[in-house]
Amino acid sequence: MAHIPDGILSVPVLVGGAAVAAAGVALAIRRIDDRAIPRMAILSAVFFVASLISVPIGPSSVHLLLSGLMGLILGVGVFPAVVVALALQAVLFGFGGLTTLGINATNIALPGAVIGWLLGPWVRRARSPFRAGMWAAAGGGLCVLATGGLVALALWLSSSEFTPVARVVLITYLPLALADAAITAAVVGFLARVRPQALLPHLSDTGDR
Repeated sequence: MAHIPDGILSVPVLVGGAAVAAAGVALAIRRIDDRAIPRMAILSAVFFVASLISVPIGPSSVHLLLSGLMGLILGVGVFPAVVVALALQAVLFGFGGLTTLGINATNIALPGAVIGWLLGPWVRRARSPFRAGMWAAAGGGLCVLATGGLVALALWLSSSEFTPVARVVLITYLPLALADAAITAAVVGFLARVRPQALLPHLSDTGDR
C-alpha cells in the first residue's frame, strides 16, 4: 500500500514527503508526554506486524494500515510510530525503501494525525461505546482512502506512466477501507467501554477540544 520502493518516485516528491514526515516527528516529540510512549511502542509494533502481510500491486503493495486507530489514540504521535515501523521493515525485510521512508510515512501517518485531530474529540465525548466505535470506523475508513489518494498522487507526480497503476491501487483501497474501519471500530469501542482514558493522546501543551 504505502511501501513504495526506492527508485520509483521523483526527487521533489521524495524531498517533500521527507519534509512532512520530519515535521510530524518533530511536532510529536515536542507535544507528546511520557505517558504516551508505551502506547506509541505498542501501536508501532501492531502496525509493523499487520503491514507485513501485504499483497504486491505494481510499484506498491496492499496491507492493513490501522493509521486511523493510531491517530485516534496517539494524535500526532502517529508519525514517530509509523516512521520507526517502516524503517525497521525496510532494513530487516526490504519492504519499501530508505529513500522513500519519508513519503511512505507521510502517506500513512498524515491522514491518521488529521483524523485524530478532527474525530478524536467526538470519539472521546461519545455517549456510548457504540457511538465511539462508529466515529472510529469512519475515521479508519477515511484514513485508508486518504492514504490511497496520497500514494496515487505521489506516483502521478513522479511520472504520468504510473497513472494506470495509481488507478488500480485506488480501487483496491475500497475493501481495505472497510476492513480497517471494522477493526478500528472494534478496538475503540472496546477501549471506550473498559478503559476510556486509553483514548486520550496525552498532548503536553494542548487540551482536548
